Amino acid sequence: MKSLLLLLLLVATSCAELTTALQSTSTSKRELTENEVIKGLKAALEKGIKAASSSASKEDGYFGNSLIMIAFPPDAREVEKKLRQIGMGKEVDKFVLTLNRAAEKASAKAVDVFVGAIRQMSVQDAWGILRGEEDAATQYLRKTTSQQLNTEFRPIVKVALDQVSATRYYTDLVTTYNKIPFVTKVNPDLEEYATEKAIDGLFTLVAKEEAKIRKDPLARTSEILQRVFGHTE
Repeated sequence: MKSLLLLLLLVATSCAELTTALQSTSTSKRELTENEVIKGLKAALEKGIKAASSSASKEDGYFGNSLIMIAFPPDAREVEKKLRQIGMGKEVDKFVLTLNRAAEKASAKAVDVFVGAIRQMSVQDAWGILRGEEDAATQYLRKTTSQQLNTEFRPIVKVALDQVSATRYYTDLVTTYNKIPFVTKVNPDLEEYATEKAIDGLFTLVAKEEAKIRKDPLARTSEILQRVFGHTE
């Protein structure tokens, strides 16, 4: 008799636990609301941007990261080549270092510029992003905000370039190059180049953060991230 009562008690307990589990699963998998989707996507992008900005703004955040390190301007590669040939390799290397230091300084101030752009996301955009590729949110942000970001970010980069003397080093290098006989004189827009590369680097890091949130449950550090991205699994 005691054994029968014990068995019934165990069965009842198991049923109760199963009901609770099913209710929990049902709750976690209930249909997402439009508000949840857009809130979750904005939270994911803000998290990615803050992480990217923090990583990029550290010393060697650009210079020490082969994914985003800014090289000598491509349309002035002949300048770099010639200057190295005449023994100015150290000066070229110093300029490249200061160029990356400028991007590191500027990226520390990027968060507000990016977050302002995120808040313009529509519900339709959010649904498309949620069901898209692992970098869909980053690509959306790049597509819809690049021009605005360039306009707003360029003055920040200009200040950073001046602070680390990158502009002066670059002017000196180009002036020296233009004095070499028979070369085609150049003077690429350093501010525009540095701005574009600094923004590209941030987008690269944001994409990595987005992929992490989509794939790794441990990267979803808030309830809304768990709810929205857990629903896609």
